[in-house]
Amino acid sequence: MWLLYVVLGLVAFAAVLYLLGNYTFWLPFRRASLPRIVMLHQVTPHAEASGMNMPPAKFEQLLQYLTKKQSTFCFVSELDQFQGQKNIVALSFDDGFLDNYQYAYPLLKKYHAKATIFLATQIEGIEKLSPEQIREMSDSGVIEFGAHTQHHVNLLKLSDEQAFAEMQASKQDVEKLVGRCPSFAYPFGRFNEKHQQMAKEIGFKNAVSTRKKIEAYTAENQFNIPRVSTHGAMNALQMRIALAKGRYKL
Repeated sequence: MWLLYVVLGLVAFAAVLYLLGNYTFWLPFRRASLPRIVMLHQVTPHAEASGMNMPPAKFEQLLQYLTKKQSTFCFVSELDQFQGQKNIVALSFDDGFLDNYQYAYPLLKKYHAKATIFLATQIEGIEKLSPEQIREMSDSGVIEFGAHTQHHVNLLKLSDEQAFAEMQASKQDVEKLVGRCPSFAYPFGRFNEKHQQMAKEIGFKNAVSTRKKIEAYTAENQFNIPRVSTHGAMNALQMRIALAKGRYKL
């Protein structure tokens, strides 16, 4: 009989660990006056839901939830204009996937939701946005474009000179396309204090990281802004936890 109790105890313990690991309701509460900068990549029905892809149906659920909460959508470059206000959301997409135009863009227009797309302007290996699509999206007023290096490189693996050149050239590429490029995203979330200073020297207004957190937008984190972690397979509860805590799972 004791063996049965041991097995049941282990099963219960494993269940608790799973619950705590996949539903981080126990993390500290983050007040509504702190901005939510949401991290996304792809929005396509032609790939499995994953940390990289939020299928259109799930993305629309996210937009519906945020709209129902009466969120104010802003570009990453506009965060300083909304300090202290409630329910501020900055949607952000990394890399510049073609499906951002095909599937995310129509939904953003439908819900009147602004978003920032960080272009890796010479990235290889993905179906990417064309110059014509980028200009159309920019002209709509719904999308603002930022930079993500030219070749989507890990800045920590480059010399300081190479890193600076990648960051600066990507800003220039975006500016040639749409006239301005105020924000930057560090590829893979890999960077250090030198790269933050480079972003400032190059002329970016701010920069986002992959830190899974929600905190106030300040001069201290202006070039290391955390973002809300998402997953294309999140259920409704996990989506709410992510937006409340910064991450829905460990």
